[in-house]
Amino acid sequence: MIRVLIADDHAIMREGLKQLFALGKEVAVAEEAVNGGQVLDALQTGGIDLVLLDMTMPGVSGVNLIQRIRAHESNPPILVLSMHNELPIARRALAAGAAGYLTKDNKPEILMAAIRKVVAGGRFIDPELAEQMVFESSSSDQRPPHELLSDREFHILRLLVRGKSVNEVAEELAISNKTVSTHKARLMQKMNFQNNAELVRYAVTYNLIE
Repeated sequence: MIRVLIADDHAIMREGLKQLFALGKEVAVAEEAVNGGQVLDALQTGGIDLVLLDMTMPGVSGVNLIQRIRAHESNPPILVLSMHNELPIARRALAAGAAGYLTKDNKPEILMAAIRKVVAGGRFIDPELAEQMVFESSSSDQRPPHELLSDREFHILRLLVRGKSVNEVAEELAISNKTVSTHKARLMQKMNFQNNAELVRYAVTYNLIE
């Protein structure tokens, strides 16, 4: 039996997964979490074979949370189950240490296959995203500007385009306002933007706003 920690702040999603797993005898839901803090607390109990992780939750989330899980003593494998089907987001999750990345619109049998593979020590990526990776040019000058940002800059960009202020971003990431402002200035410079309106328009174009 595979003991899974479901980390997702949407109750309907968690209930749907629990019902799916209840249909078979392969997976048992050991813990649930609705934010990054609860994920890290749940790991203290041990006995988790897999973290099924949503990329966007309150508090610590995304790449930062993946890195925190990987640094934990128990270090369970992570399968990201996300609404985002953008290759840059998947690439960052995998680079941070996730063993797999799957979008929520996949069929249950693909999710089960991904779980089995990741728990067995393998890696799994959403079939559509894998196809994009195969045909994508590796030349950095052909990649969109946001792919050239650091993980921290990219995370702050996504918070800003969701309408959060510098103060709110600083509070969520537990860093100083000055640090956030510095990262914001750097990402604006790298992307050649003059104001937040340009940043938001860009984020809409590249589906960076959930």
